[in-house]
Amino acid sequence: MMFTPPYVAADRFEAQLREQGAVVIAPNSLPDALACQLTDLVELPKFWSDLPPDAYLRDGGRYRFRRHGCFVVEGQVLTHAPHRAHWQPLDYNALHGGIERWFEPLAEELCALPVWRQLMLGLAGIASRLKGERAWYIEAHQFRIDTTDGIGRPTPEGAHRDGVDLVAVFLVKRQGIKGGESRVFEALGPEGQRFTMTEPWTLLLLDDERVIHETTPIQPTAEHGCRDTLVVTLRSGGFQAV
Repeated sequence: MMFTPPYVAADRFEAQLREQGAVVIAPNSLPDALACQLTDLVELPKFWSDLPPDAYLRDGGRYRFRRHGCFVVEGQVLTHAPHRAHWQPLDYNALHGGIERWFEPLAEELCALPVWRQLMLGLAGIASRLKGERAWYIEAHQFRIDTTDGIGRPTPEGAHRDGVDLVAVFLVKRQGIKGGESRVFEALGPEGQRFTMTEPWTLLLLDDERVIHETTPIQPTAEHGCRDTLVVTLRSGGFQAV
């Protein structure tokens, strides 16, 4: 059974994000939420076709492919930061924390697209309205989870926080799979919700200080099953580093 995402209208999503710490935005609300047009987003999925394997999976899996890039937003200025390792403390990622993970960079052609700038600035604007105006240190991750070995794990570390201020999860594509249920829970309470993102460019926003999240494993229903996402984290004060 798949539960439909609890979509919130574009004129209400920021209020719910403040009140509950999480919100799901439907694709047709993205133009109002992030000032980008859905027609511009059609250029992006092709950049998921050449993601290198994730060489750091400690469970021995071969199901995750990714690229990574860093940016800084100050006001309306987006700067592509020098390529750097992705690092998380063990407190936030017990499986892969504590090590510098050097992933291949995002394609320059992707980062040069006008819609990419709109997405990054739009998310920074949401973060500033939620947490207060400041510079935002952004890490963007392209993920493909596939079912070559039968099961793919979007979050092998389990339910977690990321150690940032805001997390954005865009569903880019989902094909030939079952599973992949998103689960969001209060970090300090009993409340939670579960749903499956199925429509491309559905957006899940998370106040990382208030909620923990995970996505359940996927299994194939066709010969080539995969789940593509764009995960963007925004943090004040600097990038996470050793």
